[in-house]
Order: sequence, then C-alpha cells, then structure tokens
Amino acid sequence: MQPFRFSATMPAPIRPVAEWTAAVRHLERLGLWSVVAADHFTGGYTFEPMVALTAAAGATTTLRLQTGVLGNDYRHPVLVHRMASLLDVLSDGRLVLGLGAGWMTSDYEAAGIPLDPPGVRVSRFAEALTVVKALFGPEPFDFAGEHYTVHGLDGLPKPVQQPHPPLFVGGGSPRVLRLAGREADIVGINASLRAGELGGDAVRDLSAERVAEKIAWVREGALAAGRDPDALELEMNHWLAKVTTSAASATDLLERMGKRFDVEPATLAASPSVLVGTVAQIVDTLTARRDDLGISVVQLDAGFPTPDLDAFAPVIETLAGT
Repeated sequence: MQPFRFSATMPAPIRPVAEWTAAVRHLERLGLWSVVAADHFTGGYTFEPMVALTAAAGATTTLRLQTGVLGNDYRHPVLVHRMASLLDVLSDGRLVLGLGAGWMTSDYEAAGIPLDPPGVRVSRFAEALTVVKALFGPEPFDFAGEHYTVHGLDGLPKPVQQPHPPLFVGGGSPRVLRLAGREADIVGINASLRAGELGGDAVRDLSAERVAEKIAWVREGALAAGRDPDALELEMNHWLAKVTTSAASATDLLERMGKRFDVEPATLAASPSVLVGTVAQIVDTLTARRDDLGISVVQLDAGFPTPDLDAFAPVIETLAGT
C-alpha cells in the first residue's frame, strides 16, 4: 500500500513577490507533498511552469515541485531534460517531472502549433519519454526515431535524484495509460481528453467504473514491461473538492452539481475525481479509494487553486504519509 501524498496547484506569481512567496510557504506548512504547475497558454493559465517552480524552489525547503504536465508538442525533449535536471539540482532533489502529449485545443490554436491526430501526438510523446529518460543516464546517448534524433548527447547536469526525478504521466486513453504503466513512477488517471476541452463527457468518463477500467490499463502496461504494477503510485485530480460542515450540505452540493452536468448525484459522489463531505467523510472516502483502487496521490484541485484549501488541513494531517 502506497502512502498518501497530497498536492495542490501553485498560486499564480503576483506582485509584490513577497505575497506569492508567503502563499507558497503556506502550502508547505499545510503538509502538502507537492505544488503543481500546469503548462497551458490559454484558459486562464497565466505563468510558465519551469520558471515558477524554480522560484518556488528558492522559497521552500521540503515541498516537491511538480510539472502537471509539460506539453510535449510545446517543448523539445532535449530542452525538457536540460531544464528538469538543473531544477532538480537547484532544489536539492525535489522535482517531480510530469510529462504529457499535449491536448488543449485552445493552446494549439493560440500559439499556432499544428494539432496532429491523437495517435501521432502519442507516438511522438512516447519517443520523447525515451529521450528524456536516457539523457538522465550516465552516458552519452544516441537515438533515431520517427520524430526525434539525438547524436552522442550527454545530458548535463546529472540530477540529484537517481536514476532520475520521479516521472509523472497522466492520461485517460488505453494507449497513454499503458504507456504510463511502462514508463512512469506516478500515473495520473484522467478523463479522455480527445475532445480537446473539459466538459460533461469528461465528468462522466471519471465514474468509479471507468476509473477502475483505466487503472487496469495501467497495470497491463506495467506487466507487459516486466514491472510490478503495485510499485506504481496512482494519482487523481479532483475537479470538485469541498469540505462541508455536514453530510446534508455535501448532499445538497452534489445534487446541484449533478443537475449542472446532467449526472446522477450518486454517480458524482462515487467518482474518484470528486471529494465532497465532512472531514471524517473525506478521510473515510480516500481510505476506501486507496483500498479499492490503489489511489494514494491526491491533488486537491484540477488545475486551479482550491479556494478553501485550508479546510483540508485536518484531512492532510490525518492521512499524509500513512
């Protein structure tokens, strides 16, 4: 059984910088394992993740620094490795390197980046994973693939964490989740993102039954690669996370959100991407989900900071590290 780890989205850097620094340090004091920075240009995302995480490294001492996740189509894997390895050194080994194929249509349109079919993007991402992991190694590396070519490149600097910083790969499709099972240390279970945006379909794709099916794909990938699937950590982002004062308040919120997304409240309540209830209810829910599904890494939001993250402090205190 993997220990519970909690994470949350990094607040956007602001001026005066001292206020942002205090906000990041507050997350560390709450007992979070990591702070997560997404890699989007649109949709309300306002900062570049690697620069922001480097600043956070200087403001904290124990908080892990996670990309959630770098879009492969936006960044060449040689550059990804170089930035990631240096950040691992500068943070004294606190980087969690989250990588993904890229999916948000509005990012591609705004930046003028060609949006290839999902199969092409995933194939390119698979090659990029090979390149990044190999560059963390001790020897110069050669690679010749369909999308990338590397000639005798020695990845420098070498990271503090060996053989490399923990690799996080999230996905919602069979192919990506099997790839994550083969390659990642932490696997994020997401909705299918083929549509290029989040909506009601994504909510329904994270029902308890669908999440169990997705986790099975992860395990298949791990077993096919000769890895122990139980050694992987499974992560879930929560698009709806709320500590309520009573069970009745939780029921009311789930009913209102169910109407909004045309989903039965009971289906929402059972979804591993939804975390609503009193502190005691949430502790019980997370414990049951770890027992049943193996989910132990809990991001308490899904891209934007949870307004009342402090309300989760008793949950974090009770479960973190156990």
